[in-house]
Amino acid sequence: MMSRTAAAGAAVVTVGLGLGLRAVTTGSLAKYGGDALYTVLIMTLVLLVAPRVTPLRAAASALAFSWAVEFLQLTALPAELSQRSVVARLVLGSTFNAPDLFWYGVGAGAGWLVHTAVRRHLR
Repeated sequence: MMSRTAAAGAAVVTVGLGLGLRAVTTGSLAKYGGDALYTVLIMTLVLLVAPRVTPLRAAASALAFSWAVEFLQLTALPAELSQRSVVARLVLGSTFNAPDLFWYGVGAGAGWLVHTAVRRHLR
């Protein structure tokens, strides 16, 4: 079980890593690293809301959400909302990109590994 304080801290660290990645890299590393960190952030938010969830369920939930958002981009809705709101652009993106699906999986896997390792270490 992860405490809400730890989950909130992990979310802040994840956002910091994402911003740092964008500040020091460009191109594919920045884009796909950001995709992976997006899913890690969603996982930390799942743990913030439901701290008793297992690492596997948190990672699977984050991956499902990330994929759902990506597939939603096949419609015009995210692009329209993104034009009106910076928050919508950050959360929903605007255009579908199939390789993003893989990198969301990388983020879910990395989040699961870190969460599992931390839980084992704390026991």
